[in-house]
Amino acid sequence: MRLADATWTDVRDADVDVAFLPVGSTEQHGPHAPLGTDTLNAAAVAEAGAAAYGAAPQESDDTDRGEVVVAPAVPVGVAEEHRAFDGTMWVSPETFRSYVREAAASLAASEIDRVVFVNGHGGNVEALAEVARRFSRDPDHDGYGVAFTWFEAVGEHAGDMGHAGPLETALLRATRPELVRTDRIDAARDGRSDRWGEWVAGVNLAHDADEFTDNGVVGDPADGDAERGRELLDRASDALGEVARAVVDRR
Repeated sequence: MRLADATWTDVRDADVDVAFLPVGSTEQHGPHAPLGTDTLNAAAVAEAGAAAYGAAPQESDDTDRGEVVVAPAVPVGVAEEHRAFDGTMWVSPETFRSYVREAAASLAASEIDRVVFVNGHGGNVEALAEVARRFSRDPDHDGYGVAFTWFEAVGEHAGDMGHAGPLETALLRATRPELVRTDRIDAARDGRSDRWGEWVAGVNLAHDADEFTDNGVVGDPADGDAERGRELLDRASDALGEVARAVVDRR
């Protein structure tokens, strides 16, 4: 169930097991991918993960599995590291944590008290971990939540993550191909960096992306075709469904 498409009575009458709250970013993704890449990818994984949750076989026939509510995506995250590139938006980690946690708490007020934060942006990871802990410890409700980052759940592909590189480009080409400027892939490759950051003795000296990449790209987006994107979506959505079932079972 997409929460934004439902009526309040639909939600009242539904048997909801868990909510997916997609969290992304509005930030540069090189010359070839849209600013909303992280949000679009998080939402696509959340939708596919909801289907995977419902499709998995029941361990017991005693009770039927309920629904997944997919909440509207949070489109602005912790992304100040991309501030040098036009169009990037960001909020402070403090603002982000408060907003996302309070949004999840409002779901708990509707007795939707199991939440998976479906993340599509690396800059959100640390803040979302704290959000999930604080949401789960909140004495004002019985909620429990965890943070799930899709590109950490794709097996051996995870090592190719980069930024606006093969994985993000591939997932977009599988789900929103019309938004990928394929005629700019060569330009994206020419200005890319092969690694995120500027490292010395295990320390990243660079605070902002423009310190180590000319056009915002890390990794080779030419390695991200639609076929790979479909595999990434399958892997991430299956993993999300598995996580969601584990979260529900903790009741």
